[in-house]
Amino acid sequence: MILEMFPMAIHDLDAEGKNIVLLAIENRHIHLYQFLLKRNMVKESLLGKVDYEANSALHLAAKLGVPHYNNESRLDPVAALQMQWEIKWFKFIQKSVPPHFFRRYNASNQTPQEIFTKSHRELVIRSSEWLKRTSESCSLVAALIATVAFATSTTIPGGVSDGDGKEAGMPNFIDRTAYKIFSIASLIALAGSVNSVVLFLSILASRFHQYEFEKILPRKLMLGVISMLLSIVSMLVSFCAAHFLGTSSKLRNTAVPIYAVACLPLTYFALSHFPLYLRLLWSTTREEPHVRYDYAPL
Repeated sequence: MILEMFPMAIHDLDAEGKNIVLLAIENRHIHLYQFLLKRNMVKESLLGKVDYEANSALHLAAKLGVPHYNNESRLDPVAALQMQWEIKWFKFIQKSVPPHFFRRYNASNQTPQEIFTKSHRELVIRSSEWLKRTSESCSLVAALIATVAFATSTTIPGGVSDGDGKEAGMPNFIDRTAYKIFSIASLIALAGSVNSVVLFLSILASRFHQYEFEKILPRKLMLGVISMLLSIVSMLVSFCAAHFLGTSSKLRNTAVPIYAVACLPLTYFALSHFPLYLRLLWSTTREEPHVRYDYAPL
């Protein structure tokens, strides 16, 4: 409404020499920045302006925004989410400005890349610590699951045939549906747990470079968590199937509700962590930063 009534107001500067475009970039107002980009005047003149300290649009985008992580905790996942957003925001502005902006120096003789690296150093450290601790815990769980899954897959419920009516060495319950479920579930549990261990170890062996927090590390974390949850579910299914084979027909109706109760802790764990990993997955698959600059603790 201001621009419609007073079009020249778009050239106004604040006390530091910043116009509305530079302020929108500095304060991470992506919706306002996208609105201003639709005006030819912004692309042709205002986007190329600098403030009184010779900071261009890319210099201001390289500065760290308002921290949303918990200062009292070094293991806050919000730090990793914000680091990912900051990288996307910096690259988003970089695509909007001419290439020579990336090598321009400000009054402090700093390039945008130097400002980004310096201002985000603490955020990188906090994000790295959270990823390391999460990967260490999950890799331990995945290794335990792999051990149990290997022992389960090599144990045949009901034993093998001694040649009476069946081929010698074949499982006695090979024709039953529960045994087929057991065989497939134990194999999935073993493959998923081994895969998650490898992914978590690859995170621990990473250099934790600042730009790896945009896609590389979040993808490894998401694939590792999905593989681990899949292996846990498969391990529970294989256990229930093997137990079902050894249960008499009179007790099977009683055993089924117990199987369901055994899955409740896993369901609670998945639901409690689902919003965090869903947000991480959603932000990883997007090329542009999402509109809402919101990192409220989940």
